[in-house]
Parts: sequence; C-alpha cells; structure tokens
Amino acid sequence: MQPVQEGAPPTAACLEPTALIDSDHPAVIAFARAHARGGGTRERAVALTVAVRDGFRYDPYRIDLRPEGMRASRVLEIDVGWCVPKAALLAAAARAAGIPARVGYADVRNHLSTERMRQTMKTDLFIWHGYADLWIDGRWLKATPAFNLSLCERFGLLALDFDGCSDSIYHPFDKAGHRHMEYVRQRGSFDDMPLADIVAGFRATYPGWGPQGSALAPANFEDDVEREIPPR
Repeated sequence: MQPVQEGAPPTAACLEPTALIDSDHPAVIAFARAHARGGGTRERAVALTVAVRDGFRYDPYRIDLRPEGMRASRVLEIDVGWCVPKAALLAAAARAAGIPARVGYADVRNHLSTERMRQTMKTDLFIWHGYADLWIDGRWLKATPAFNLSLCERFGLLALDFDGCSDSIYHPFDKAGHRHMEYVRQRGSFDDMPLADIVAGFRATYPGWGPQGSALAPANFEDDVEREIPPR
C-alpha cells in the first residue's frame, strides 16, 4: 500500500470505514458521540484525542498483528492498546464524528522500552510507530494518542498535548532532559492501515515476533518499566 501525497486534501476515503479503521462499528460510533464534544472541529478533535490517549492504557506487550487484533474497535474491547491501534481508533472516532482522518507512521528510536523488550526486539528501532492525521481548518495535523497521561506522570515523560493548531509528536527529551524519542524515517500517511506492510516489517526487523506477539504478552509492561526507573 502506498502513502498518499504529502499535504493532499482529504478525499471521500478519509470519512469512510474500512475493515481496520472501522468507524461504522457501534462501539466506535458510541465512543465518538460521547467524546467529540465542542462547538467546532478543532474542539471536537482535541477532545477525541485526549479521550483516546488517556482512556486506554498504553501496552506494547499486547501486540496482536492479526487483523482482529489491529482494528480500531479492538482497543475499545480490551481497554488497552499500543500506538498503531490507538492511532487507528482516533482516526475511526474522528471519521465517525465527521472529521476527515488518516493514519500516519514513522520509525523511531529511544522509545519507552524495557530490558524484556530489548531482548525480544534485538534493536532500539521501533518501526511503524503510529499517529493520526486529522483535517482541521483546511490542513492536516498530526495527533499522537499512544502514551496515556497517567503513564507519563508515573515515568517522568512529557505528556503530548494536542491543541488542534499544531502537530503533536513525541518530544525528543523526557522531563529530566534524557533522550526519549528520535524520528529516523517518515513512512507517510495512509487512508487505511497498511497492515500487510506492518506485518512484513515486524517479521524482518524483529525475528522473535510472531503473528500474535511474543513472549512479552504474559508480562506486565508497567512493572518492567518501574524496575528500570532510577531511585528518586
């Protein structure tokens, strides 16, 4: 699947449901109705971003690359998600609320990680990191709903606030000034999740990762991160 042209205005596809960005799912529609609050597109987009970011705990240990594990509505079913399905949920909820939306991806380094993840992945490169592109006041803006506020507060990260006026992507440093996130490759924006490309990338980059994840799944991500935080 090829990305759309950078900056291209929205087409009808940016408001339509797909199998993975399932904006026609009853739970997604209900979520959008409950959280897309405000008088204008900007206010509703901001409210949806906050609702997806903070309403669902970030958990990269629970990665299920099967279609049923990657669709937007799955986050609503299990109440947790990692960056790709959480971005899909934001895009789906935005579409359900009448806001044109796409999904975008980048490869990054120095993501919030654990020793267990480093042993499994054998690299500090996180490919296909997901965010949502939202069409607000005649332009596309990036919104990243992955890290919930409580997680950021617990682990000393700068929460990503989206104001509907500028892009919201990961800060390069944490609260203590340590390197946190480095974007090394932009993969572009898509009208639908390029799942086949994501799966192929994971298989090539992370040999220990199977279709339903890896040995990470039974472990607790937040407990593992807690063990690596220096004493305060």
